[in-house]
Amino acid sequence: STQCCVTVSPMSLTAATSSDEEDDSDSSTKPIRSEKKKNPASLFQTGGDPPKEKKSKKKVPPKGAESEEETPETLQKNSNKKGKAKKSKKKEERPPSPVIEVDNLEEFVLQPAPQGVTVKCRVTRDKKGMDRGLYPTYYLHLDNDKKVFLLAGRKRKKSKTSNYLISIDPTDLSRGGENFIGKLRSNLMGTRFTVFDNGANPDRANVDWSNVRQELSAVVYETNVLGFKGPRKMTVIIPGMNADCERVPIRPRNDNDGLLMRWQNRNMDNVIELHNKAPVWNDETQSYVLNFHGRVTHASVKNFQIVHSSDPDYIVMQFGRVADDAFTMDYNYPLCAVQAFAIALSSFDGKLACE
Repeated sequence: STQCCVTVSPMSLTAATSSDEEDDSDSSTKPIRSEKKKNPASLFQTGGDPPKEKKSKKKVPPKGAESEEETPETLQKNSNKKGKAKKSKKKEERPPSPVIEVDNLEEFVLQPAPQGVTVKCRVTRDKKGMDRGLYPTYYLHLDNDKKVFLLAGRKRKKSKTSNYLISIDPTDLSRGGENFIGKLRSNLMGTRFTVFDNGANPDRANVDWSNVRQELSAVVYETNVLGFKGPRKMTVIIPGMNADCERVPIRPRNDNDGLLMRWQNRNMDNVIELHNKAPVWNDETQSYVLNFHGRVTHASVKNFQIVHSSDPDYIVMQFGRVADDAFTMDYNYPLCAVQAFAIALSSFDGKLACE
């Protein structure tokens, strides 16, 4: 299909949206992952013996769910200049989320996405009110007609490092409240982040440690040759999955035992390393380009896709700007909503100095 571009200056990570006339019947549209590759779920399995190539029981996706193969292709720019990307004439051209039932919110946001289903969400940033410029609230909703609320996140004040609380209630973002579901904490430099669930601090462990918080993921940002200008480099570290496709619990007993330390020491038992997909330089538009399949419409340095190096076609998560304070966030198995939302929150952090 013909591509029309949004031009952005050379030092940028970029976006081109494809023509409006696309439809799902276009046989030239490549599927998001090639058919020959084995089930992507096996990339994330770490608990117990590696899976024998057995016929995997496919989880039946929720009613009306579309598999990610059906998404039409579009390219999207990332830019670290606030390039005013030309807004497309069609307002709603993002493919909407499949029908996803959220019966128990707390359970849903911690459960891995169903295999073969892309959970499509929208993140909005609210800067209104006193000091919201410094401490905006971020809201996560399903990107569908019902706009089902999933999570809210806000940076804590009076915290030496960046510290975001994540809640299943849009109005109660208190640490002690019963709606507290997780948190994102950075190092002093603001380049490394850890995501916890709402379990107890190791100091308050019970006898069998079952109440201690789990680490759900960690994110490492590397500066490149240009400082933080140009494409960012992200490493995302998550717990592996067991044979039943459940997350292996990682409950560090001290600071030397978390996901970041294990990754740093290359102790990768039950740990999976993911990276952002490297964008490709496009001579025609003089910018870096990533394919967001129509889900992202504005150039931004915050736009990213997370993949496993063994199957870069399987997009574990993608995030990108669609308006000044609105972003799409889509995630696939094995991530859950809390993991994906926290990874997205880390990309907003001011220390990264690349608005």
